[in-house]
Amino acid sequence: MYSLIPFSRTNSLNNLFDDFERSFFPAEHRQMPAFRTDIKDEGDHYLMEAELPGFNKEDIDLDVKDGMLTVSAHHEETVENKDDAGKYICRERRSGSYSRSFDITGIQEDAIGASYENGVLKLTLPKLAEIQPQSRKIAIQ
Repeated sequence: MYSLIPFSRTNSLNNLFDDFERSFFPAEHRQMPAFRTDIKDEGDHYLMEAELPGFNKEDIDLDVKDGMLTVSAHHEETVENKDDAGKYICRERRSGSYSRSFDITGIQEDAIGASYENGVLKLTLPKLAEIQPQSRKIAIQ
């Protein structure tokens, strides 16, 4: 007996494309990045906004090396609740860290500015000035 659905789910074109994607893009490359960023072109510079809620400014490190900008954040927190005798009722520890690197080719590395407010890291990434072709006249002798 034949099914009323012309293409069953096991033989559909959707599965063919899903399998194709899985073979070229393994699962670790399809996951969400460590933290979300928005990058806007503001003309003479880029504005990058990275969401890092729950971190303090002191928890965030910015490092520029070999044309790569690395944003790292690490936070540790310990909460202890003790009774009158000093015995633990509850003791919790939480730790988290993120790191993400960006290619900053075409950026003035020494002029990068950063600020952090309300869980959002804002980086101003000034573009390198375009090199204007120089012309000169050659005297004929």
